[in-house]
Amino acid sequence: MEKIRWGIISTGGIATAFAKAINFLDDAELVAVGSRSQASADAFGDEHGIPNRYDSYEALVNDPDVDVVYIGTPHTFHYENMLLALNAGKHVLCEKAFTINTKEAQECINLAREKNLFLMEAMWMYFIPSIVKLRELLAEGIIGDVLMVQAHFNMLLDLDPQSRIMNPELGGGAMLDVGIYPISFARMVLGLPNNIYSHVELSETGVDLQAGLLFAYDDGKSALLSMGVHSHMPNNAIIKGTKGYIEVHPNFWHPTELSIHVAGDAARTLEIGYDSTGLNYEAQEVHKCIRAGKTESDIMPLDLSLRTMKLMDGLRDDWGVTYPNDK
Repeated sequence: MEKIRWGIISTGGIATAFAKAINFLDDAELVAVGSRSQASADAFGDEHGIPNRYDSYEALVNDPDVDVVYIGTPHTFHYENMLLALNAGKHVLCEKAFTINTKEAQECINLAREKNLFLMEAMWMYFIPSIVKLRELLAEGIIGDVLMVQAHFNMLLDLDPQSRIMNPELGGGAMLDVGIYPISFARMVLGLPNNIYSHVELSETGVDLQAGLLFAYDDGKSALLSMGVHSHMPNNAIIKGTKGYIEVHPNFWHPTELSIHVAGDAARTLEIGYDSTGLNYEAQEVHKCIRAGKTESDIMPLDLSLRTMKLMDGLRDDWGVTYPNDK
């Protein structure tokens, strides 16, 4: 089988995890990396055995050896990076949050469709083996009809006012970094809500530090979600149904255990690990789609990314959180 050749934009932590994942796959080849400095590109290339190293993203996307570009830059740069890669005729896998706002997401999606190129938001959670198994269990009705989802992602970070997470100019705050996970988890299980109620704590710099969300559905179902960047707590998820519940842990966005509690039965726990850094599974989805001639994933379609951006835009509007890209 001919290998699919990858290029990476960025040399940061998530790019490092993705490089390790790509090198784990037999049908993939990591051929190029682009950075804003030659020294950084060379160091990253040496670490991961990458032959082509570039001191600009423009050079990376114009490398004829590259089939697919992975974008691992901070989300404020996703829009320009995606346009750059798509206009160069490359398929794209872009880290979450997909963009800063709906307008940017729509433009990128329109361009990918116009050029008939593959594009997907890198929601790795959806492709982790335990999450794939979770969807199967729910489809089988193991806990009956799902009534409620609870999911929490809270991290204790350094809240230096000069840090990216505190800077609205760089899309700071909890939602785009961590909140997108509980939002996407609830969306996966219950779909998008009919109504959303929220309460937020804002920083002095104008970004969201923590928030609680209630997703309300017209059929009476609900999701209770929390996100934050200045607290430490268990980041698990629970799905409650008419026959029982499933605990997803220890971290629901890349869990290794599913604890199943069905009324009248003994509780049992499925231990389901994952290979490499876990980002290899989303890359495998990209390979599968490209080899099948698809321009988007059935599991993570572009309209789903767009609707999520609209939801997060609505929350930010309610909270008064704005980014320069919104103007």
